[in-house]
Parts: sequence; structure tokens; C-alpha cells
Amino acid sequence: MARVINTNSPGKRRNAHMRTIAEIIRRLSQEQEITQESKDMAAMLVYCLRGIDSTVEESMVAWEKRGYWKKSDEFQQKWWWASRMSQSIEALLRDEHWEKLPETMMQLYTHVSDLKVNRLTRDPSAWQGAYQKLRNEGPS
Repeated sequence: MARVINTNSPGKRRNAHMRTIAEIIRRLSQEQEITQESKDMAAMLVYCLRGIDSTVEESMVAWEKRGYWKKSDEFQQKWWWASRMSQSIEALLRDEHWEKLPETMMQLYTHVSDLKVNRLTRDPSAWQGAYQKLRNEGPS
């Protein structure tokens, strides 16, 4: 029987989320006012950050199964910000504190600043309706 290789690894998914975050930050920085699309983009950031956090958990579980406790701990420390930022942005969106959005984007930018975004590859349809979806989830 052949070995099954998972090509959708946590690392690949994490990188895809990071790229999406970098593109959204770039697009949001060009917005002059808060529109429905900018609300959707901000909500998509929450989903991307949650996705990053879930891949971190997935990687940690795999390493802990093999007894790599220290590596798992260090990895968690490296990525702890994703969960914190997701909660922060979600609270900002739920309370509609739009004046805090630029400051929060700058905090998030420090984590993706090493990614070069030469051209925008994410289709805006990816985040359409994300704000309403987040609002429909109810408080977390």
C-alpha cells in the first residue's frame, strides 16, 4: 500500500493565511473611509487569524505525540499573537470602534511585514459577506 501524503499541511495553510492578511492590510491602507468592503476585509482578518491559530494547535499536537515538548512550546510562543489579535479585531468589529482600526492594523502589520506583496492575488469575493457572517456568530 502506498504512503498517503497530505499536501495541505498546516504550514502551507498558515502561509496562505499570512499572505491573505498581508494583502488585506495593503488594501485597507488605501481605503479613505469605512465601507462595507472594508468591514468585510477586517472580518476576514479575524477568520485568517483563527485559521493560523488552528494550524498552530495542529502542529503542536503532532509534535507532542512525538515527545517534542520543547519544540511545541517554542512554536506556541512564536505564534501566540494570532489568537490575541483575532480576539482584539473581533471585539473592535463587534463594538464598531472603527477609529481603532488603523492602530490595530499597524500592530498586525508588524507580524506580516516581512511578506512582500508585489501584486494582489486574492479575489475580493473571498471576504464578501465576512462581516455579516461574523456578526451572525454571536459574541465569542
